[in-house]
Amino acid sequence: MALKIDELAATAPSPALPVTLHGRELVPNTRMPLNLDWVEEIQVNTSAVERRAATIGTRRSVKKDWQAAWLLRAIACMDLTTLSGDDSAERVKRLCAKARRPLQDHLVKALGIEELHLTTGAVCVYHAFVETAVKALRGSGIPVAAVSTGFPAGLSPLAERVNEIRRSVEAGASEIDIVITRAHVFNGDWNALYDEVAAFKEACGASHMKAILGTGDLLTLRNVARASWVAMMAGSDFIKTSTGKEAVNATLPVSLVMVRAIREYAERTGMSVGYKPAGGIKTAKQALDWMALMKDELGRPWLEPSLFRYGASSMLADIERQLEHHVTGRYSAVSRHPIA
Repeated sequence: MALKIDELAATAPSPALPVTLHGRELVPNTRMPLNLDWVEEIQVNTSAVERRAATIGTRRSVKKDWQAAWLLRAIACMDLTTLSGDDSAERVKRLCAKARRPLQDHLVKALGIEELHLTTGAVCVYHAFVETAVKALRGSGIPVAAVSTGFPAGLSPLAERVNEIRRSVEAGASEIDIVITRAHVFNGDWNALYDEVAAFKEACGASHMKAILGTGDLLTLRNVARASWVAMMAGSDFIKTSTGKEAVNATLPVSLVMVRAIREYAERTGMSVGYKPAGGIKTAKQALDWMALMKDELGRPWLEPSLFRYGASSMLADIERQLEHHVTGRYSAVSRHPIA
């Protein structure tokens, strides 16, 4: 049965509506002075976090038309990504074409969502392909995100990392995904981490900045929480889990800690910060789990592309398969839903 436009209106990116939390209107995040008392007082009950995270996929069940609507929302919140060593201009162009038309025409028609003009939230590429992506997406309104600052290790000299951001912005990237120096977290050198992220944010200018914490490298959930707070105080527009290159990438316990840091930061400062889980999110079921987490912990505003993104590529193929099943009652082969 085809879905009606009014049933799926929430899947289209909303106009600039106020962002609220507990009835309080929030403003976009800006840099504030580093408050070391806030950082040092952070404690994380790991066993409690793990118990809560284990319930995220079981507390709600989204089926049929509602599931289709949630999956369409997941597409709208996706940073369609290619960050492989064998990337090429042609692969990036194909990825951009997929971002413009993430679903095959027969699915769009069967779902009755032609008027939504659904696209992905962004396309994420290496600096070398920013200009290619900008040209391929011209007129679509889809932003280009560039990974920067010596991605994925983030160990090149600071001046080089800052200049890389500036070059990506000049090339047309309207979003920059930066990588923090993990050693600052291990050493508890919060001033150094704050100064680094603040310098990156200044180099971004008007472009939105997502701070990649490399959570799989940070060893403890307490380190994850502390790094999240410092990155937010330094002016990050988003905090992001992973580069996708670590041995462990986005997990629900890590995400729960980061999302709750965003919530408490908003409560204390009145400022909103977005969230991006990345790495290892490959299935439609996982997409629903992360959306449930955002809805439960932060509320409806954090299901907008302005405050929530997935870093993913293969997940889109699985979402297409699930939507094909919704329409036809049959699962199609993954090979029928190529990305790039």
